Formats: sequence, structure tokens, C-alpha cells
Amino acid sequence: MKNLFFLTALLITVLGSSASACGNNNQSSGTEQKTGDKMETMKIRIKVGSKTFTATLADNKSAQEFKKMLPLTLEMADHLRNEKHTDLSKSLPTNSSNPRTIENGDLMLFGSRTLVLFYKTFTTSYSYTRLGKVNDATGLASALGSGDVTVTFELEKL
Repeated sequence: MKNLFFLTALLITVLGSSASACGNNNQSSGTEQKTGDKMETMKIRIKVGSKTFTATLADNKSAQEFKKMLPLTLEMADHLRNEKHTDLSKSLPTNSSNPRTIENGDLMLFGSRTLVLFYKTFTTSYSYTRLGKVNDATGLASALGSGDVTVTFELEKL
């Protein structure tokens, strides 16, 4: 009887750790999300003039709803020479918090409708909902320039 109990406990432990290891493999990159039987990319392209940047969306409801709106071509206004912003046509779910430090390439939601693309790193006392992050923000500031700019957000093709 003791052996049967021991073998059952061992089997449960092995199966449990295998299942959790399999779950981790599905999300190791953080850029794909399983929906039913298909994998869905969490990457988008951000086009500014002739420059294209790839961004990875956050794993939250706000980013999922933003993704459903794509493609979007938006006129974005400059603010304080560190961000471009515009109001979206509809409100998105929020889960705002203070990140304390905004980084070059952060894609955030201020309130429930204001899309903000940051191109400089600085500290902040404001709260935002994270939508994503530009993977390599090198050249983002120069591409966005100092004034208003047209920016296209679209899904990255697999």
C-alpha cells in the first residue's frame, strides 16, 4: 500500500511539472499568444515616414483591444519634446499605474483614450496603462522629429 501511495505521488509530481514546463514553453518569447489552436503574434509595426519600428504589445486587455483597432494611421502631436500623442476614436480598458521611469520607445495609454509614444527616457509622476514597447528604439526620436507627425500602427505579418 505504501508503494502504491508513493508511486501515485511521484506520478502526480512528474505530470504536474511536465505540464507547467509545457506551459512555459508556449510563452517563453512573450511575443506570441495562443488563441484556440493558432498562435497569434503580439508584435506590431510602427511606421514614421520611411522608417519602420517593431514593437511588442503588452499582455493585457488594453493592448488586445488596441490590436483589434489596427491598422491605424494617426496624426500625433508633440508634447514637451519627449512624446507624441493622439486621442483614439474609442476608449480602451485601463489598468494604469505609475511606471516612475518612462523609457524611449514606450507605447502607453494615458486615461482611456490618449495613445502616447515616448521617444525620450525621463522620470514621471503620472500614471499610464502599458500597451507595448518598441523593440529597438534607436533612431525613433529623429524619425518622429520635433513637430506633429503621421504615424501608422499595423500588425506585423508572420
